Amino acid sequence: MELNTIKDAFDRVTKKQKLSSSKSQEVIEQLSQEIEEALLKLQSIPDTTFQANHKLILTELKTKLNEIAPLGQLEGTQKELNVALSKYPKLLEKSFNPDISKAYRNVDFDAHTVNQIIANHFYREGLFDLGDCFINEAKETEATAMRTPFLEMYQILDAMRARNLEPALNWAATNRDKLEQNGSDLELRLHRLQFVEMLQMRGRDEALNYARTFLAPFASNHMTEVQKLMACLLWAGRLDSSPYSELLSPSHWDKLAEELTRQFCNILGQSCESPLSVTIAAGVQGLPTLLKLMNVMTGKKQEWQSMKQLPVPVDLDREFQFHSIFVCPVSREQASEENPPMLLSCGHVLCKQSITKLSKNNSTRPFKCPYCPSEVEVAQCRQLYF
Repeated sequence: MELNTIKDAFDRVTKKQKLSSSKSQEVIEQLSQEIEEALLKLQSIPDTTFQANHKLILTELKTKLNEIAPLGQLEGTQKELNVALSKYPKLLEKSFNPDISKAYRNVDFDAHTVNQIIANHFYREGLFDLGDCFINEAKETEATAMRTPFLEMYQILDAMRARNLEPALNWAATNRDKLEQNGSDLELRLHRLQFVEMLQMRGRDEALNYARTFLAPFASNHMTEVQKLMACLLWAGRLDSSPYSELLSPSHWDKLAEELTRQFCNILGQSCESPLSVTIAAGVQGLPTLLKLMNVMTGKKQEWQSMKQLPVPVDLDREFQFHSIFVCPVSREQASEENPPMLLSCGHVLCKQSITKLSKNNSTRPFKCPYCPSEVEVAQCRQLYF
């Protein structure tokens, strides 16, 4: 794999650089030691014999420095480093083709939809001025629909950074039913954080009144959590030295902000991550494979433009895999409802159409598995569900 080759070349350069640096330090220490010894000898010479002996000491020092031969010692490691450094840029130029237009295909797309995606990305990232400017220049007034919801979300998050949970609590109360449907305990966690803050800042009485008003409704389903918070009342003013000091961790604020963002986007019917960011990140990972494919298909531009399916798989990280898929190892086609994955009796998996071709459309005729010596009957194959 090209990336492994590049990494190996980089590691060689790094190793040579460390060796060169280590050798340089070693030579400098040798020179320093000899000079310091000569200085000590000069300082120990009596004034009466200084004129006669200092030339002898300096002559000895010059001889020792010539024996060390610093330039000669450094020349070898520096030469190896220069060779590795000269090869590395050439490998990068060979591996990374800057002309990404080779991987471009003439695909029809709706500019209006693309503009909406870009505008939503700006609003999702909290860049409201930039989003407004883009919409005005692109004349996409419909794209402003997501501005208000995301503005509300960022106002809530800004308030949380200022240790103000009231906007978040109001939003959670308004969307209580939807949060429960999603299986989220966000509202309880917000009240827990508010209770701890109140216990720390205002004392036991106000914290107890807050618990009676806002935590009591959660007692039936979250009794253990509520009991733990009630035990915190015994440690009012010294919660940091209590068994419940973990509740004071700043990480709770960060985790709640992440959960609120996730649930806010979920209720809006939007993904937590920006679709534009995910698409670009996935494209960056897949681009080397597409460029390599185009280099192989040089001179077949028309075939590339008309190709409905890539002849090679594009491997992406797990963060870009949003649902389970299966690609038949024989036909290289992705499984579908019409062509589902089938488990053979030997344990290998093929798509239904591949099994039909291998068995010559005869359900009683055994066929050989393409990946092992086993004989398989169509009737023994079972459909897999992902």
